[in-house]
Formats: sequence, C-alpha cells, structure tokens
Amino acid sequence: MSTIAGRLTAILERIDAAARSAGRDPSSVRLIAVSKTFPLAAIREAWAAGHRDFGENRVQEALRKIDDASDLPLRWHLIGHLQTNKARRAVEAFSTIQSVDSVELLEKLDRMAVDAGAAPELLIQVDLARESTKFGAPPDEARRLVDAAERCRAVRTVGLMTLPPLPDTPEDARPWFRQLRELRDRWMADGVPAAMLRELSMGMSGDFEVAVQEGATMVRVGTAIFGSRHDG
Repeated sequence: MSTIAGRLTAILERIDAAARSAGRDPSSVRLIAVSKTFPLAAIREAWAAGHRDFGENRVQEALRKIDDASDLPLRWHLIGHLQTNKARRAVEAFSTIQSVDSVELLEKLDRMAVDAGAAPELLIQVDLARESTKFGAPPDEARRLVDAAERCRAVRTVGLMTLPPLPDTPEDARPWFRQLRELRDRWMADGVPAAMLRELSMGMSGDFEVAVQEGATMVRVGTAIFGSRHDG
C-alpha cells in the first residue's frame, strides 16, 4: 500500500484476522499509530482516514504536535519514558500515559493531575526480560505499583505495557506477550480490580499479530503505517 490510508486499512485487516484466529472480538483491540518523528501532515492524513489514537515517545515533540493539531479530536498516548520533571505537562496533554515505571512517578503524576484537574489513564510498564537498555518495572515492583495505584485520587491505572527483547521473528516475541497476559491474570485472581488491568499494550509493527493472539488490547504500530523513520 502506497498511502497512509491504505496501510492503515491493511493493518486493521491483519488485526481483525489475528483476533478472529484466537477467538477474540476484533473490536477489543485498539491500534495506536506511533507518530514519533513523523510530521503533522502524516498525522492529518491518518486522521482523514478515520484514525484517532496516536502515540508519541518524547513529551516536547508531542506537545508541538498536540498544539498544532488542536483542531482535531485526537487521543494522544505517551509511550516513551517519562521523566518526573515533565509529569505536569504530561498529565495535561495526554489521554493515556503508557510508561509508568516507578511509585515516585506514579505519585507525582497523581499530584499533578489533581492540581490540573486532569484524569489521564495510566499503564504500568513491565520489564519482563530485565533488559538494562529498557525502562520498566520488574514484575514484583510492578505489582507494588498496581497496589499503590489503588490509592491514587485523579489518575486511573487501567493496565500493563511491555517492550519485549527485539525478536528475530514474530514468534520469538510470543512468550513475552503470553507472560504479560498470565501476570495480569494472576494479579486479577489475587484480587486486583479488573478495571485496573483491562488493557494490555504489547506488540509493534513486526509482531502485533502475535500480540493480538496473546491478548493485546492495544498494539503500537509506527513504521508499518507511516513508513521508515529517521529518529532525530
């Protein structure tokens, strides 16, 4: 497909097929178009094709786009690492912050949200492989984060996110996706409210179909929609 609209259609068809192959309702999976480093024109093209959820990695880059696209009814997701000194800007700008990885950050986001009158949704980023090059909380710390989230006043924790080791094939990522789903299921069996764990954000351009088969409710796809990226 040579256009963003065409590639979006193709991705949605693949999500549909992957969900049906696992006996899932395709409408239970949300596509997050990862627009980091791509210009506003690409976002507008995706919006014209009917897309509404966009993911950004860096707060400053995202804020410029959010301001320039203020005429569009978009939902913005922060999927990159968030420093505590940018917590206020994040809670004001994003509908969802998918990269919460410490109790300190969680509590600061909640305080900032109370002050700003905001109520963003949060996902706890879980580092299943314990890779030194990636952010995220190990599973035991992530559980403490979930417990702390029950005490929050403004922000709403709604699920988990993970970035598995870069796979050589999509099947290489399957065990990590399954592990996140099983972790969620265990915690729910232990009494964590289902509303706090309803979302599983996992899977990217190279492996999103496997993620859907393993229970993803959000997949984060960039290059398969927008083309090759040049990080700056």
